[in-house]
Amino acid sequence: MVAAMDITKIGVRDRVVIDLKVGMENSTDHQFQPRVHLDGNTVRITNEGYADIFASMELDDDALAAAQRDRFVELRIKFDVGGMHGVLTHADPNPRDGKGKKLANASWKTVVPLL
Repeated sequence: MVAAMDITKIGVRDRVVIDLKVGMENSTDHQFQPRVHLDGNTVRITNEGYADIFASMELDDDALAAAQRDRFVELRIKFDVGGMHGVLTHADPNPRDGKGKKLANASWKTVVPLL
């Protein structure tokens, strides 16, 4: 399940692009279905099946006009998984042997309709 969700940036290109940082509770959790709602000039992002509002932010005039014109937004999501990402506690003593010192962060890009 989603533990936390933060909107890091909202921009306008061909359509409204919302950058999200999503914190998941564990690595076997796959219950993330984002839904985007537009209330006036405020965009709210929820998870399907849960009533909690995880993130919300006000849109500027350009982003609001693009969102009302297209009726969908592009989400660029970066996932952080509890217990996997954070501070590296056991560094490899020989960094030249090709073993990575940083865990990969999963990212996801999708286009969702406004509700």
